[in-house]
Amino acid sequence: MPLPIRVIRLRRGDRKRLERLTRSRTTSHRIVERARIILASAAGEAGNAISTKVGVSRPTVTLWLDRYETEGLTGIMSDRPRSGRPKRLSPADEAAIVHRTLHTLPSAGRGTHWSTRIMAEVTGRHHSTIARIWKAHGLQPHRVQSFKLSTDPEFVKKLRDVVGLYVNPPERAVVFSFDEKSQIQALDRTQPGLPLKRGRAGTWTHDYKRHGTTTLFAALNVATGRIIQTCMPKHRHQEFLKFMRKVVRTVPKDLDIHVILDNYQTHKHPKIKEWLEQNPRVHFHFTPTSASWLNIVERFFSELTERQLRRLAVNSVAQLIQTITRYVDQRNKNPKPFKWTASVQKILKKVKKANETLATLH
Repeated sequence: MPLPIRVIRLRRGDRKRLERLTRSRTTSHRIVERARIILASAAGEAGNAISTKVGVSRPTVTLWLDRYETEGLTGIMSDRPRSGRPKRLSPADEAAIVHRTLHTLPSAGRGTHWSTRIMAEVTGRHHSTIARIWKAHGLQPHRVQSFKLSTDPEFVKKLRDVVGLYVNPPERAVVFSFDEKSQIQALDRTQPGLPLKRGRAGTWTHDYKRHGTTTLFAALNVATGRIIQTCMPKHRHQEFLKFMRKVVRTVPKDLDIHVILDNYQTHKHPKIKEWLEQNPRVHFHFTPTSASWLNIVERFFSELTERQLRRLAVNSVAQLIQTITRYVDQRNKNPKPFKWTASVQKILKKVKKANETLATLH
């Protein structure tokens, strides 16, 4: 004789809530399973049929039917505390470790910053516990990022000028972002490296041979992303002027030229000022001091370093220049401009916050 079918009687309003849970794409899978079990039982399905339909064991079906009968919908929405070793670290102990990490340094002779093992020795905890706490609070004492705030008295004025050229360039004009990447070394390794293979990174020797240096002059067309470049052995005002003449020749004579550049002294040489007076369609816009991040051509230099220069091995300056030229030419076949997104207000807000933080520390 078959066992009687257990039919759950739903509480008022629970059917709609359970059906909503089964249709939800954000509810956890285990909650959806429990809702399906309750609805199937309420529809008169047998326990074995429910376990097959939902894909759970028969005892699991019984567990959640019992839980719903005693606690209602609240009972299936969360798990009860599981057995196991209780936590040995109290919230106060964890807060103390976080406070020590943020506001103290290891004693003299132990290092400049905390490591998990040094903190473990000081606090009497296991280093894996320290690592878990740091991860939970987003603490990374081993890492440091560089920064520098501009002290230029005309910082705001120059900031508005440069950002304005990026987001709202003048009509009938071409905007260039210019800079030099000086002292690029032509380096060759003393021995051939080993190639990448499964389970092992590529390798190269720690020592190298120097074959000289070159300076890359680059002007990025802000609108199109095209690069005008030349490599020269020096970066005096003579080389800078020679490159600027090359840039001017690429722009139709009926268009103005706006150049964003830094405060390097060669850019303000008397010969350069004289040339600017003779070429009134060329306008220089200087970034604030200690604000190279405002010059968008730096993004290109970073790209060039990561993709081409960092692992490059060459045996002459000529080969280095050839490699740089080939990379730029290839990039110019399908140029992509860098898009400036930070507003002046957002930048000033961050600078103000940084200045206020520094003021409290010094």
